[in-house]
Amino acid sequence: MTQSEEIRIGERLRFYRQGRKKTQAAVAGLAGVSEDYLSQIERGLKTPTIGLLHKFARILGVQVSVLLGEPEFEQDGVIHPVASELNRVMMTYGGPGAGDAVDLGELRGRVDAAWQIWQTSKERFSEGAEVFPGLVVDVQTAARSFRAPGEADERREAARIASDMYFLLRTFAKRIGRTDLSLLAADRGIAAAYEADDPLRIAAAHWNLGHIQIAQNEAEAAEETVMRAIEELRPRLDDGSEWVAMHGALWLVAAVASVRQGDAWTARDRLRQKALPAARSAGEGNVMWTVFGPTNVDLHAMSVEMECGESAEGLSIADQIDVTNSPSLERQTTFYLELARLNEQRRDDAAVLLHLLDAERSGPEDLRYNTLARDLVRGLLKRARPTLAPQARALAKRIGLVVA
Repeated sequence: MTQSEEIRIGERLRFYRQGRKKTQAAVAGLAGVSEDYLSQIERGLKTPTIGLLHKFARILGVQVSVLLGEPEFEQDGVIHPVASELNRVMMTYGGPGAGDAVDLGELRGRVDAAWQIWQTSKERFSEGAEVFPGLVVDVQTAARSFRAPGEADERREAARIASDMYFLLRTFAKRIGRTDLSLLAADRGIAAAYEADDPLRIAAAHWNLGHIQIAQNEAEAAEETVMRAIEELRPRLDDGSEWVAMHGALWLVAAVASVRQGDAWTARDRLRQKALPAARSAGEGNVMWTVFGPTNVDLHAMSVEMECGESAEGLSIADQIDVTNSPSLERQTTFYLELARLNEQRRDDAAVLLHLLDAERSGPEDLRYNTLARDLVRGLLKRARPTLAPQARALAKRIGLVVA
């Protein structure tokens, strides 16, 4: 059994460091770690935290996705060929406007059903790939319809449907490695939300944009995006729980933006002082598919500690989380992956394997597409004791990381 040709994070880090003609001492100093620690990362003996990985990306002037080695789905067409089809249909903007042929009620039902697939199905990538391209075409066609003077209500509803569909497309495109399509979808989601003149959706659109800006290593821009949206929502906080929940969801993005910029204390303060009170007030919910509530705040608190390398504190927070409270399988799967990462930081390989298997049960397709998950499995293959090695190899084979 041989490993696939995927390259470890450390090897990619060394490649780009040397290509930029930077010494280990220089990069380590800028990142705030020892030269020995950087050397261990480059040799595959240590795995960098997410926050540290973002520091390296900024120092070397590359995207985090480059260091992670996100697969070129467009080129090989093996893991997810739908990317090229989504790119094509987004560039066509749907067919010519034909309001009489558009059933907005039916279209709303299809978008909501697609969201249900994404948040609740274990085969969400495969099932989503079957419906997303056609849905994009029909939603974009609807958005170009209803332009007569007496069709303002229908036009706004078509825009609301479009904004919701673009929110979904943003997260799907990001997960299959197409951050360019994800950014395009986020931008169109903002335009659709403003077309609908819907303040809640406008806030959600900025929440979406903030997420993809963070994914593109633009945490400072993400912080600016969500902080503006937070200020715009502030006058509406007495209007109901959904406004409070959207306000809290934006603070979660702001917290992630802080820790990605190396400011863990601001991230913690934003979680405790802003997001948590909003979650306690609004309760568990899923406003605009943000899955915001006390459980998601706790998940973000755990993630912040993981990104800082504070594994003991992260595991302590994890012990208090009942992830089954989350309505999203994606969040549940992410919880198990982050537990695996926390235990990987402590070199507890038995726990790493246990939580990777939990993640596989929760979201089997996520392990195939999630680069960090694949790196966790790869590291486990390298280190695993004989008692764990057979299970680690079997998992690696199931997610396509090794071939017989």
